[in-house]
Amino acid sequence: MAKNNVWELVDLPAGRKTIGNKWVLKVKRKADGSIDKFKARLVSKGYTQKEGIDYEKTFSPVVRFASVGLILAIIAHQDLELFQMDGKTTFLNGKLDEEIYMD
Repeated sequence: MAKNNVWELVDLPAGRKTIGNKWVLKVKRKADGSIDKFKARLVSKGYTQKEGIDYEKTFSPVVRFASVGLILAIIAHQDLELFQMDGKTTFLNGKLDEEIYMD
């Protein structure tokens, strides 16, 4: 984490609160059940934040089912090929507009 400059150690400004955090640990296994690797990620307890104080807007970038249906209909009508991909780390390195202080 330090190598990737994930956070910066600073003094807490007056009037600001910290957000708690916790480690989420996971064991990845191979098909035969043996251990492949250990994974860990540090997550903030964002549910303790207050709108207008700790953040301004939230959204979840998900597609509407009707939009998926329309796209599939266009693909079928025009005899196009469809490819799918999974963006598991799409928002991993996103920039925050607000300053977040974790304890």
